[in-house]
Amino acid sequence: MTESPEHLTILPEMQLEGFASGDLLSQVLAQMRLTGDCVYSATVEPGERLMLDCNSAHVCMLQAGQLRIQRDDQPATLIEPGDVFLLPHTLDDLRLSAGDSPTTVAVCRFWFDAGSFRAMLFALPWLIHIQQADAAPWSEGLLHFMLLEAHDVQPGGALMVSRLIDLAVIRVLRTWVQQGAASGWLGGLSDARIARVLRAIHEQPRQQWRIEALAKLAGMSRSSFCERFSALVGRAPLRYQNEWRLTLAKTMLATHPSRIGDVGFAVGYESEAAFSRAYKAFFGRSPREDHSSRSVVGELHR
Repeated sequence: MTESPEHLTILPEMQLEGFASGDLLSQVLAQMRLTGDCVYSATVEPGERLMLDCNSAHVCMLQAGQLRIQRDDQPATLIEPGDVFLLPHTLDDLRLSAGDSPTTVAVCRFWFDAGSFRAMLFALPWLIHIQQADAAPWSEGLLHFMLLEAHDVQPGGALMVSRLIDLAVIRVLRTWVQQGAASGWLGGLSDARIARVLRAIHEQPRQQWRIEALAKLAGMSRSSFCERFSALVGRAPLRYQNEWRLTLAKTMLATHPSRIGDVGFAVGYESEAAFSRAYKAFFGRSPREDHSSRSVVGELHR
């Protein structure tokens, strides 16, 4: 297939504009979509448990008292006033209990949308804890605004709450990365060699990368590169590339009026059939189904 096939209705360079731009962290966070629906303050008596929705994710700020968070038999994490913590996964095996005094927690409930970048979500630990000294410059004002919106019955309030929760989650992740404490995929940002490779994969999704070329870009031997990349990112390099391509494609199908074959070509697949097979294997549904869903939504909004 040539670089600029005549049958394309929109050139790949135009299709990818806005989908793989900006700094590396922004590129991934743009593919990590979430919906928040609830902000509230909860007060827990000494020794009692803080009950949260086990099937949702949460970002919370401790307003008063102390909170102990424990998972299975692991040592408990002590949360102090002003600390912010993110619980990105389901809470089946977590225990959150108040200390020796009444404890008040601001709770923001949300869930990650099905189309979010899976390699990103899988890499998140069960708890991200930002202490008050690092959170204070942004958390207090943001929390105050969220609680105001939560009690505001004016039109648009639900959307405001969801967007503010989105902002809070992004801010927690940014602070976590800046601290150098990030693990999994985000930990790759702190390794300059792996970050160069990630940036190349993100910015050139059509490129048919080989392991040797990626290792050369990182300035490492083939074996050392594969081991380091997999340890930090949690995925083998080419598997990560494939998941990134398909995540971009899903976003493009949902937001852009391109044909399915054009989208597949834009992210590096040489035929619509190959793209459709890979898409269905990863998402469990064909790109045509997602493309049709977009068309139906468009008709409803006309």
